[in-house]
Amino acid sequence: MVTNSTTRFSNRVEDYVKYRPGYPDGIVKFLHDTYGLTQDKLIADIGAGTGISTELFLKKGYRVIAIEPNLEMREKAIELIGSYNGFIPQNGTAENTGIKSSTVNAVIAGQAFHWFDAEKTRTEFKRILKPNGIVALIWNERKTTSAFEQEYDQLIIKHGNDYVKVDHRNIDTEHIAAFFNPEPVHLEVFSNKQVFDFEGLKGRLLSSSYMPTREDIGSQPMIDDLQALFDKYQQDGVIVINYDTKVYSGRL
Repeated sequence: MVTNSTTRFSNRVEDYVKYRPGYPDGIVKFLHDTYGLTQDKLIADIGAGTGISTELFLKKGYRVIAIEPNLEMREKAIELIGSYNGFIPQNGTAENTGIKSSTVNAVIAGQAFHWFDAEKTRTEFKRILKPNGIVALIWNERKTTSAFEQEYDQLIIKHGNDYVKVDHRNIDTEHIAAFFNPEPVHLEVFSNKQVFDFEGLKGRLLSSSYMPTREDIGSQPMIDDLQALFDKYQQDGVIVINYDTKVYSGRL
């Protein structure tokens, strides 16, 4: 994982839990129907964070080893989803998971792949996967089609610290195809959205690692701009953020 990626969310855990988007249930059905990923199969969720992607599979009856190097994130995941029988939290990174060789049927990564060292990660995924095992890389990609979405994106660029550098769109189809090469990679796209009042929209913005935190000097001008944007576009006191949830899947 790139420098500082293991600690950069430490002071955002509460906003992350409350305001980050989940993933459509259809992803589980897609992997089940396409690759035979039945409930008896073992999954490794790499860069599991607070467990958003992990829970997607736990609630369908899967066992999931949740690998997360950030202590605060891992402890929050244990607090939130520790009651699931199939939940196995573990400290580790994408490049060094600590999982035994040839033991998992699927590796997933939700919103985390852009932090990994691709070459070392590929070697590690191949090591821990059983023969014929699969990899699914999952992203919620915020859409920028409506006037609000375009202005919201400009607000992020204006106030963000290194948004352009760490934005997950930098991991394009070409990079992902190279990761799976020589095997083919399949892209499946699902619709997803969040509906927010102003407090929710503010929390969503503050949950991103490239934005100022609530304590930073630059946060108040950003929140003032956000309030003006919300007031301009809100309908019945809420705003909608739309996503394409992209799932890149295949074998290594």
